Amino acid sequence: MIPSSNRPPEDTLLQQIADYVLSESPVELEAESVARLCLMDSLGCALQALSYPACTKLLGPIVPGAVLSGGARVPGTAYELEPVRAAFNIGAMIRWLDFNDTWLAAEWGHPSDNFGGILAVSDYLSRPGSANSRRLTIRDVLKAGVQAYEIQGVLALSHSFNRVGLDHVLLVRVASTAVITRLLGGSRAEIVNAISNAFIDGGALRTYRHAPNTGSRKSWAAGDATSRAVFHGLQALRGEMGYPSALTAPRWGFQDVLFGGNPIQLAQPLGSYVIRHVLFKISFPAEFHAQTAVEAALQLFVRTKDRLDEISKVVIETQESGKRIIDKTGPLNNPADRDHCIQYMVAVPLIRGELTAEDYEDAAAADPRIDVLRQKMEVIENPDFSKDYLDPDKRSIGNSVQVFFRDGSASEKVVVEYPIGHPRRRKEGEPLLFEKFERSLRSKISEKNSGRILSLFADSSRLLDKPVDEFMALFVV
Repeated sequence: MIPSSNRPPEDTLLQQIADYVLSESPVELEAESVARLCLMDSLGCALQALSYPACTKLLGPIVPGAVLSGGARVPGTAYELEPVRAAFNIGAMIRWLDFNDTWLAAEWGHPSDNFGGILAVSDYLSRPGSANSRRLTIRDVLKAGVQAYEIQGVLALSHSFNRVGLDHVLLVRVASTAVITRLLGGSRAEIVNAISNAFIDGGALRTYRHAPNTGSRKSWAAGDATSRAVFHGLQALRGEMGYPSALTAPRWGFQDVLFGGNPIQLAQPLGSYVIRHVLFKISFPAEFHAQTAVEAALQLFVRTKDRLDEISKVVIETQESGKRIIDKTGPLNNPADRDHCIQYMVAVPLIRGELTAEDYEDAAAADPRIDVLRQKMEVIENPDFSKDYLDPDKRSIGNSVQVFFRDGSASEKVVVEYPIGHPRRRKEGEPLLFEKFERSLRSKISEKNSGRILSLFADSSRLLDKPVDEFMALFVV
C-alpha cells in the first residue's frame, strides 16, 4: 500500500463520479418514471433472449454445478448464482438481441446494460443470510439505474472511444462499478478505488463488432463489463487499493496509453439528463443508427413487395456514424454480423414487410433475395442527418430510403428523423413498449406471475416499494 503522504492527488473525474453516486438528492419524478420503463424493457429483452440457444449456452455458473443457494436469481431461469456470475448472465441476456435501449452521442452504447450488475447485487443483498444483507427496494434499483445511465451517457457526450478502437462497454464497466460499490455500502474512498480499477482494466477492442471478425462476443461483452464492475466493487470493500491517477498519470495512465493523451472529463454536471433522453427500441431489434431506415423501408414495402425483380437501385442516406459502423457489403457470417448491417436491415422489410430477431438467424438469411437486394444498395452520408444527430436540442437519428426501378420510375424518398423510441415520440411509443414487454413476459413466465408483474409495472407506487428479492422471485422459472 502506498503511504498516503506519497500518493498522487485523485483524478478529478474519479472524485466527481463518487460524489455524484453518494448524493442524497432525490431522483426527479420524470427520471424515475422513465427508469421504470427502462427496467421493464430490459427484463423483457432478457426474457426474449432465452429463446436463443447461442445465448442460453452461456448462462448458469461458469463451472457446472457451482450454484449458490440464496444467491442472485437470473430472470426466466432457476439459476441462483454468486453476484459476479449473475451479473454476467443478466447483462448478456439484456443485450443479446440488440433490442434494449440506446444512447447515441460522440460515443454510443446501451445504458440498460448496467441493470445486469445492479439487479444481481440488489437481489443478492436483499436475500436473507447474504453478506452485508440489507433489504433494497425497486426504488433503490431505479436510483442506481438513473445514476449509471447518467455516468455512461455524459461520458459519451464528448468522447468517441470507438475512434481509437475501444468498445463502448468500458463505460458500462465504469458506471456499473460506481453505483454497485455504493449499493454494497462502499465509502467514498472505496468507490474511488473501485472506479480507478475499472479504468485500469482498459477497454475491450471493438474488433468483435466489425468485419471480418464480427461475432457473438458483441452480445455478451456488456455482461462481461457489468460483472467486472461487481468484482471491482466487492474487491474494494475487502480493502483492495485504488490508483488515484489511473487516468492522468503521464505515460502509464488511461489517457496517455489508450486515448491519445486526450483528457477524459464530464461534458456537463451529472444529474438525470441521460435517462430522460434515452432511446427505446420498440418495433424491431436493429442497431439504433438504422432504426429510422427500417421504419422508412416498412413504409415502402407496399411499393416493393411485388416488384423486387424490377428494382435497379436502393439509395439509403444516413448519418456519419451509421455510414461508418453499419455500412457493410460482402458476406455476412452470423446474426451478429447481420444486425449491424444497414443494407440487411433495410432489405428484409422491403422484401417481407417486417424485421424480427428471427430474421437475423441463418435460416432466414438463406433467402437469396436479401443478398441480391443488398448488392443494389448505395449508402451515403447526409450532412444534415449528421449535424442533427449531434445537436443536443434534436438528437435525431435520421435516415431516408428511396427505391429506383428499371423502367426509370422511383418511389418517393421516405425520410424518418426520429424513431418511435425517441423522447419526441414518447407518448406514442409507451403503450407499444408495454406491449413489447407483455409479449416477452408471457412467453417465459407463468400466467400467474406474469399478471402480478404487469400489475406492479402499472402501479408505480407499489413497484417502487417492492423488495427486490420478492420482485426477482416473480421471474423464477
